[in-house]
Amino acid sequence: MPNLNLAALAAAFVLLGGCASSEHRVKSDPWEPMNRRIFKFNDAVDRAALRPAAKAYVKVTPKPVRTGVGNFFTNLSSPTTIVNSLLQGKFVGAGQATLRFLINTTLGWGGVLDVASGANLPMHNEDSGQTLGRWGVPAGPYLVLPFLGPASLRDAPARIADDFTRPLRWYNSDATRWGSLALSILDTRARFLPLDETLQQTYDPYAFIRDAFLQQRRFLVYDGNPPEEPLDEELEDDAGE
Repeated sequence: MPNLNLAALAAAFVLLGGCASSEHRVKSDPWEPMNRRIFKFNDAVDRAALRPAAKAYVKVTPKPVRTGVGNFFTNLSSPTTIVNSLLQGKFVGAGQATLRFLINTTLGWGGVLDVASGANLPMHNEDSGQTLGRWGVPAGPYLVLPFLGPASLRDAPARIADDFTRPLRWYNSDATRWGSLALSILDTRARFLPLDETLQQTYDPYAFIRDAFLQQRRFLVYDGNPPEEPLDEELEDDAGE
């Protein structure tokens, strides 16, 4: 879903594990000059339009309403999780995601209320990029997309597949579809406003977001237990000297 740098901004604050070596970062980002230009463009759009709109949204919208909006869009992502859980052979997770979707859609006013959490049903998050990674497809080079933000060569086209599993993709009213998309982007940006100041204090926001994003995606592919990355032969030789 388009949200500029928000996917990586979220990842930056759930860093799991140590920082990657500089050698690894260079190999994962061979298109860094181009990526930095796109990152700069996305950041300018965010500063000029999205961030001010998100601040206004928070100011005029009561918190319970914002919570309901967030719950609604989280619930709409359930079919994506269900499909990709099945494709990864995670049948228990697929069943739990299905129950969450049915309960929240029927008893939670279309997902505005998160009734399923009260029933102790855990929330899962699976997408096509994770499915490809689970089946051995490497992430490939890091990639920053205009307006869409951070991705990888594996995850970028996978987002197209995910779009077909979202209910609003099949809703006939263009006005409703685009209006819901705009509201979803606004709500997501608003939820990460408190993190802006911390990100701005980093020495290199681009590198910080890139490394955090890549680590988080790796963490998700391996369900929180990624294997240790082998050292490059050159580094191993240096260590042995």
